[in-house]
Amino acid sequence: MQTTPEIVDRKSLSLHRSRADRDKGMFLQKLAFDDVQDRLSLVNRDFTNVAVVSPFPEVWAAIFPDARVVLDTDLLDLEPKSFDLVIHALCLHWANDPVGQIIQCHRALKSDGLFMCVTFGGQTLTELRAALGQAESEERNGLSPRVVPMGEIRDLGALLQRAGLALPVADSVPMKVTYKTPWHLMKDLRAMGETNALSGRLRHPTGKSVFLKAASLYESEFGEDGRIPATFELVFLTGWAPDESQPKPLRPGSASARLAEALGAVETPLKD
Repeated sequence: MQTTPEIVDRKSLSLHRSRADRDKGMFLQKLAFDDVQDRLSLVNRDFTNVAVVSPFPEVWAAIFPDARVVLDTDLLDLEPKSFDLVIHALCLHWANDPVGQIIQCHRALKSDGLFMCVTFGGQTLTELRAALGQAESEERNGLSPRVVPMGEIRDLGALLQRAGLALPVADSVPMKVTYKTPWHLMKDLRAMGETNALSGRLRHPTGKSVFLKAASLYESEFGEDGRIPATFELVFLTGWAPDESQPKPLRPGSASARLAEALGAVETPLKD
């Protein structure tokens, strides 16, 4: 039987999350739920049965006090066809089976229910990845997994269709956060519970020389005005549980008016 590759060491991930700073390390979680609230305000719908998938339930319970908040375990603790809104909150990048997570959320939705996911996209921590990769290559003549793979927006959007959701939409919000040094960034990542939990990571100390080299490269390649930037890309995915009331695309060739007429343009036939 084929099994999903264990890219993420869930035991290590849980340990890192347990050490996260719930006061100072949740600023990206809070930015994410601010954006989620803004997007939900544009949806002409009242949601009464809400579920949130999050490793930090106390953060999301503050804005959805009546929601069912469950951990992002491989098997989500969600009852089928029970919710009109399911939010997967900034943890899909740590899933061994991302499409499986979305399928489970889809199954938990009532007909015409809304799925919304916010996750880190592929531009996240590009500077740190480049600096660490070059430093390890130069110091150790090789590379080891250090930053969890994060999907590009097109690939993430395709997951919605694979999961059977209707009217899929994907968009991203890139942001730059600046730090005094790369060490301050790494400290912040520990506070977020976002440090390396990959199954293929090194199981012995890296050595100080790699990190010193990475910090030097980071500052020289990306630093400005005495600070270094860190990119975080938030990707938002939305889709609906299919329902007969939803708009359907027209059958090809069924249009009753020409596009040129609608635009008031002159139509120029192409040569055969």
